[in-house]
Amino acid sequence: MPTPKKKTQAVKETPAEVEEPREEERSANPLDEVMSQAERAYAAYMDAERQVAKAYHENEMQVAKAYRRAEQQAARAYANAVAKAMKEREEAMAKAAGSREATVQQAEEDYKNAEQSANSACEAAIADAASTRDGTVERAWQARDETIEQAWQIYSKIAR
Repeated sequence: MPTPKKKTQAVKETPAEVEEPREEERSANPLDEVMSQAERAYAAYMDAERQVAKAYHENEMQVAKAYRRAEQQAARAYANAVAKAMKEREEAMAKAAGSREATVQQAEEDYKNAEQSANSACEAAIADAASTRDGTVERAWQARDETIEQAWQIYSKIAR
């Protein structure tokens, strides 16, 4: 299949100076009739080739437009996915921060309760130890007083 340039050149090579045959000359020369048909067929072929090129160009434009739409759709889907992921991350971080805060607060309350319990236990132990000490000292003084009393009674018996 010859390219359009070659066909154009073929047309240019035909002498432009040839005059149009008159009606009576056309019918007289069958070669002229065939040449005229060939020229019309070539012109129709060139027109069809231009239409095909135009159709290809239009198709290319439609494909490019469809590609741009698909690209924009993909960009929107990406942006939506990123926004959704960011929102989910923010929600998860907020939930984690809330959990952390609750855990820290609970730990502080547990610490305070343990401290109060330890202080109460310490105070109770100190009070018990003081009570035991006081009781022991009291018994010791009573024992001392009894011993002194006995000693004085013995001494009093001896001294009389």
